[in-house]
Amino acid sequence: MRSNLPCINVYKKKNVKSEIVTQLLYGDIFKKIKKNGPWLKIKNDEDNYKGFIKVKKFPQNQKNSHKIHKLFANLYSQPDKKYKIKKKLSFGSKIKILKKEGQFYKFDNLWLEKKDLKKINYNTKDIFKKIRNFINVKYKWGGKYYGGIDCSGLIQLYFNFNNKFCPRDAKDQIKYFKKRIKLKNIKKNDLIFWKGHVALIISRKKLIHAYGPYKKVVIMPIRKTINLINKTANLNIIGIRRIN
Repeated sequence: MRSNLPCINVYKKKNVKSEIVTQLLYGDIFKKIKKNGPWLKIKNDEDNYKGFIKVKKFPQNQKNSHKIHKLFANLYSQPDKKYKIKKKLSFGSKIKILKKEGQFYKFDNLWLEKKDLKKINYNTKDIFKKIRNFINVKYKWGGKYYGGIDCSGLIQLYFNFNNKFCPRDAKDQIKYFKKRIKLKNIKKNDLIFWKGHVALIISRKKLIHAYGPYKKVVIMPIRKTINLINKTANLNIIGIRRIN
């Protein structure tokens, strides 16, 4: 099955008041495990993550041709900017182009602009290129899109965009990336972990993370962050990992 909505909440239990554990973006492929009334238990093909979503009419899988490389892409009902609609597709969403008209591409029953797309096999030399696009995006537990994102979702999103595997949760990411680094040897694109939290090193002195207490994605000094998390949450660093 394929997600045909800009964002679908995946819940821990069969209840909308349950914890949102992750989200499906447009074009994400998933397997139906079991139907239970108005709920589907599913497994995301990208990371094998399991959870519950509300039953809807989902289309069959397709071979996607392009993906969104901006924070979000505007959508149009016709190939003209005056026909913009409210819905948007978030970074990393995947589509199959059906028709081209000028600078507009058609997918399913909607249109978007060519400038917002990259081919599905496109990779960036720096995995986290343009991660700063998410600065000030709202923090949302379980979030993975421009309307709200959490710390591990932010990291996973950029791996997935570059057609690379990354586990969904921080507790699994620290196990998946094996190369251990000491704090004094950190460099750009290292991942720094606390219990239940992860941040990306962007320079010798700064990091970026979706930080719950600040309610948004922020860039902060590394040392200040370490001290702040220790002071406010009584947590110390549990590991630093190099991704390559």
